[in-house]
Amino acid sequence: MNESGRRGEILLRSAQFRRRREEGWKRLEILLERMESGGAASLSADEAQKLPLLYLGALSSLSVARNIALDRDLLLYLEDLSLRAYLAVYGPRATAMEMAGEFFRAGFPRAVRGMRWHLAAALALFLAGTAAGYALVRHDPAHYSTIIPAELAGERLPGAGGEELRRHLFTPWPGFVNAFVVFANSLFRHNAVIGVLGFGLGFMLGLPTMFLMIYNGMIVGAFVALHAEYGLTADVVGWLAIHGVTETTAILLCGASGFVLAEKIVFPGRLSRLENLARHGRTAAGVTAGAVGLLFVAGLIEGGFRQLINDTPGRYAFALMTAALWLYYFARIGRGPDDDLDNRPG
Repeated sequence: MNESGRRGEILLRSAQFRRRREEGWKRLEILLERMESGGAASLSADEAQKLPLLYLGALSSLSVARNIALDRDLLLYLEDLSLRAYLAVYGPRATAMEMAGEFFRAGFPRAVRGMRWHLAAALALFLAGTAAGYALVRHDPAHYSTIIPAELAGERLPGAGGEELRRHLFTPWPGFVNAFVVFANSLFRHNAVIGVLGFGLGFMLGLPTMFLMIYNGMIVGAFVALHAEYGLTADVVGWLAIHGVTETTAILLCGASGFVLAEKIVFPGRLSRLENLARHGRTAAGVTAGAVGLLFVAGLIEGGFRQLINDTPGRYAFALMTAALWLYYFARIGRGPDDDLDNRPG
């Protein structure tokens, strides 16, 4: 058979193939368009049952089309239709906003409860660092500049004097733009990098994560010790606590997530290390993502609300309120009948 005859036969087979199956493709396309615009709720019960069958029919058509070398436009159409149908059948039924809402409503606090022992370890290291930083600077103020980077210390240095340090603790509110846009954004980016590092470095057996927890505590301890020299302990703790309750909680959650990764690498148990990371790494990453959300809130508090509440008793009251809020959220929100079973250590 010459080239012209073979081409004519292919076109005939293509036309026959399309004619026999096109009705099912069109029905599938109509259902997909309705789902894409109105979600799964836009389909009736009968249509929802037919959708997987029509999807399998489209896959079958695509397989046949590839084998008998039909025209390229039809192949592309069937590939696109099959991909859309796959996402409709197997993809998430909720929108991104709905999934985020469900995560913060239940998934995040439950995951945190599941790593409570890792969180306790992160807290212990942080407190040990705080005590060490305080003791070092109280013994020799020269250690202050060694512990706290110059860009973080600013003008708050040993020898600055009590009045100068007090002025920094009670500076006037800088205005909406400087507080909530410039300063808060800078704080959030800086803290988010530290938090994500605390999680990501868990792959290195958790040792860098341990160092980060201790070092962050040392910064707090050194800062308090500097102000304690001038009788400003209560004021500086209030200044730190108003945002530090939220910020420190987030940093500790990132550290706990890093310790989860380290544990599953060092003590894989019955599963392989890769299987353990696949199983627990997603939960730890989710907790880190939630912690980044807390860091955003902490940035807003530190950037703006801290200077709006410009007295120590008010700052303590705000800190206690946020502490109670986070304690209730992580201890009680999202609890179910199987909560204790799901959150056993390890």
